[in-house]
Amino acid sequence: MKRSFDFITALFVLIVTAPMLFIIAVLIKFESRGPIVFRQSRVGREGVEFCIFKFRSMVNGADKKGPHYTTSDDNRITKLGRFIRKTSIDELPQLFNVLQGDMSLVGPRPNVIAQRVEYTENEWCKRNSVRPGITGLAQATLRSEATPEERTALDLEYVDKSSFVFDLQIILMTVKQIVSKGGN
Repeated sequence: MKRSFDFITALFVLIVTAPMLFIIAVLIKFESRGPIVFRQSRVGREGVEFCIFKFRSMVNGADKKGPHYTTSDDNRITKLGRFIRKTSIDELPQLFNVLQGDMSLVGPRPNVIAQRVEYTENEWCKRNSVRPGITGLAQATLRSEATPEERTALDLEYVDKSSFVFDLQIILMTVKQIVSKGGN
C-alpha cells in the first residue's frame, strides 16, 4: 500500500508542479554555471547506494569545497538556492527517486556513505531497513535545527512506529513546518 501511495502521489505532484519545476530549472541555469540537477550517491534501503536528485542550490562543485553539512550562512549557497532550500523546492526532483523505487515520500533522510561513522552497527542497519524518504520525522519536527543525535533518535523512532497513518501525519507536519517557518 505504501509503495502504491508513494508512486501515485509522486506522479500527481510532479504533474501539478511541472510548470514551476520548469521555471526553477531555467532560473538555476541563468543564475550560475553548472548542472540544473545535483546528483549524489546516497545510501538507501538495505544499504544499497543510489543516485539522489535535487535542484542545485549551491555553486557548481560545492561538495568538493566544503563539508556535506551546510549552515544557513554557507557562502556556497546561491541566491536562488537560499529560496529553494527555505521552501524545500530543491527536494522536488526526489519525486523521480520515489517513482524509481529508490525512495519513499516518508522515511529517514538518505545519508552519504561518509555519515556511516555517526551510527552504531545496529542503528545503521535499523535506519536502512526502510526506504529513505523525502521527508521524515526529524524534518517534520525539528527541520534543519536537529543535531545528528536527534536525527538518529527520530529516524529510529520512525522505523519503530512506521505505518501508513504515521506517514500521513508526518507529511502534514512537514507541510505545516514549511508554511509556518519558511522551511527553516
